Formats: sequence, structure tokens, C-alpha cells
Amino acid sequence: MNTRERFLAVLDFDKSVHSLKWDFGIWGEAVDNWYKQGLPKNHYPKISKELTTPTGSLYGRAWRSVGEDRLAGGLGVMVGGLYWPTQAFPLGIDVRDHFHMDQNQQLCDVNLLFCPMFDVQDLHEDDETLDYIDVDGVQRHFLKAEGTIPTSMKWPITDKKSWEKLKDERLNLKNISSRFPSNWEAKVKEYRNRDYPLAVGGYPMGFFGTLSHLIGYENLFYWYHDEPALVHDMLNTFTEIWIAVYSEVLTKVDIDHYHIWEDISYGTGSMISLDTVREYMLPYIKRVVDFLKPRGVRHILLDTDGDCNSLIPLFMEAGVTGMYPFETHCGMDIVKVRQQYPKLQILGGISKGEIAKGRDRIDQLLVPIEQVLKTGGCIPFSDHFIPPDVSFEAYSYYRNKLNAMIDKYGD
Repeated sequence: MNTRERFLAVLDFDKSVHSLKWDFGIWGEAVDNWYKQGLPKNHYPKISKELTTPTGSLYGRAWRSVGEDRLAGGLGVMVGGLYWPTQAFPLGIDVRDHFHMDQNQQLCDVNLLFCPMFDVQDLHEDDETLDYIDVDGVQRHFLKAEGTIPTSMKWPITDKKSWEKLKDERLNLKNISSRFPSNWEAKVKEYRNRDYPLAVGGYPMGFFGTLSHLIGYENLFYWYHDEPALVHDMLNTFTEIWIAVYSEVLTKVDIDHYHIWEDISYGTGSMISLDTVREYMLPYIKRVVDFLKPRGVRHILLDTDGDCNSLIPLFMEAGVTGMYPFETHCGMDIVKVRQQYPKLQILGGISKGEIAKGRDRIDQLLVPIEQVLKTGGCIPFSDHFIPPDVSFEAYSYYRNKLNAMIDKYGD
């Protein structure tokens, strides 16, 4: 079976098929460390300089500012679990090939945010920092030594007036055709002959995620109370645009799954009340899901970090079929999740930080993974990017043991 066929079979709980060999991703600093520790270097991860879409090109200016001879510490290197392209993250071909992992899932690279995109503008740069305006209109501050996701300083949406201006200029249904890249016909040809899973959606597209990304978390929390009509208008506008774009995509190519990015939960639960989730998220998720499912997109995957236990039943009610990455240090126990929700697709669930503790701890980490693998509908991988304190030796033991475990359950 190719990667696409296996992915669809696993999400359909076909226990005759073994799961996929993916990880969520790996920090750039970790990959650079591994090259020094024994990983063969044949295809060093390269960050594209091309501006394609807000999803594919976001943060690219920051990642490139550290130079071409090393990777930014917190840059994500893609090895399957997280879709590509996203956030200018490069593919980890050497890691994939060395550990006999499956192809990366891909995201249909279309513009789901502002159209036209904002021009990237440098405001200040020195040896240590970069201040700039990104393709999504957010002003960001990047620390080169730290090298993690740039900090948002100013947002393009500050009030109703700024929203109305953006809606008129960059968020309307008049320019749907301009939301597709110049190489769209070539991409369609590739997509039609693919052997990897293909998704729509992705970062930063969500029904909490997009608003928090463009307004700021604290501002959004206030707006739920102070500006409910404005929040609903924003959600309705994005929902209409997304459905219009997906409609055009589906006239050209079939899609395997829909990714919703939220990051709505943190260490002890949801950032907003469940009533707020029900009022401001569920109706819009349902609208998109109800559009996609009759058109063959059966798998709806939602990305949120932290403790999402209380959110799972609500998202399933809205049509979500699977979630990831199930961060274990925040209390996410995939064995309990499987017991509570037998048909929820589970992706992730392996504590990224604990891998550094060596073989005995890795053996412990994989016990619950094996329990859930037996039940089907599970793609096990790290519960976020593998950090740089995980050595190549430790990762090799973990990855090889996980691969062997996956091979035990299905052909």
C-alpha cells in the first residue's frame, strides 16, 4: 500500500493494515545535533524563499534570518505527522529515509487568509533580533538565538473599523480565483497522481485559532463579551471564504482530510468556556464539515495542544473525527480517551520530552501506545516537535522500537 491508501485505511479502523510511521516534527536544533551525532546528511533541510500562501510562507523571513548554515532552533522539520507546506517548515528527508518513515502528508497550498497577502516589511534587524511585518499583517519580534516562533507584537485587526477595511480589501468573495498559486494547474496534476494524503485547511485556519492569531488571545477573550456581533461576523466571513475556496479545490481534485487548527487548550483545560465554544465555534465548524462530508472528505482532524479532555465531545458533536497531538504532560491519556471515545481517531500521544530519558523510559512510553494501536484508528507519534535534548541515540532507539511495534499490528 502507498502512504495515502494506508492513511485512509488506518483512519477507517481497518485493523488488517498497520499504522503509519510518522512523527509530529523535529526542532531544527535537534536535527543539526543529530547530523553531528551520526545522522547521514544527504538532503539538508532548506527553507524556501518563495512566497506562496499565508500558510506556506508564514514566518519564513524569521527562519531565514539565522543564516543558511544552520537551522533556527525552534524551526519545525517535517516528518509526516504535521502537514506540509506550513509555516515555511522544510521537509526532513534525511530523518525520514534513515528511519524508513512514510511520506509526509501534504496540505493543498491555497490562500485561505488575506488576499492579497501583506508585503513582508523589515522594521529592524541586528545580530540578535528581527522585527518585521509578516505576510498575515502581524508585526512580530524574533530572537535569533532562541529561534522559536516569533512573538506577535501588533495585530492587523484592532477594532471594527480595521476589520471592515480588511474585509473589503482582502477578505471578499470577488477574488476567489486569485487565491490559487500561479502553479495551480501543475499542482492539480500532481495532486491527482499522488500517493500521499492531501488535506485542506491547516495553520492558522480555525474557528478560535484564526481569530486569536489575527487579534491576539487577550483581545479575543474581551471581544467575546464586548463585541459578540463582530466576532460572529469574522467567523461567518472566514467560513464563507473557506467554503468557496474548498468548493473550487474539489472541482479539480479529491481531498482526503480536513485539518482545523485551534490550539484552544493549555495545561489545565480550555482557554474559553464550553458555552463559548458552543456558541462561537460549533455552528461554523458544522457548516464547513457539512459542506465537505457529502463531497467525500470524511476525515476531520483537529489540532489543539494542552488538556483538551473537556473539548473532545463538543468537537465530535460538530463533526470532528480525530484529534492530535494529545500532549501527555498536560494530562492527555490516550488509553482513557480510546475507552471513552472508541471511534475517535487518535494521532500523537507520545511524550516528546520524555524520550531524552533513555531506553527504560522509552519502553514505558510505548506501553499505552501498543494498547491503543491494537484498537485501530491510531497513528502514534510525538506530542509535538522533538526537542534538542533528545540525542540521536535516544531517538534512534525510540523510533526503531516504535516502527517494530507498528509492524506488529497489520500488514
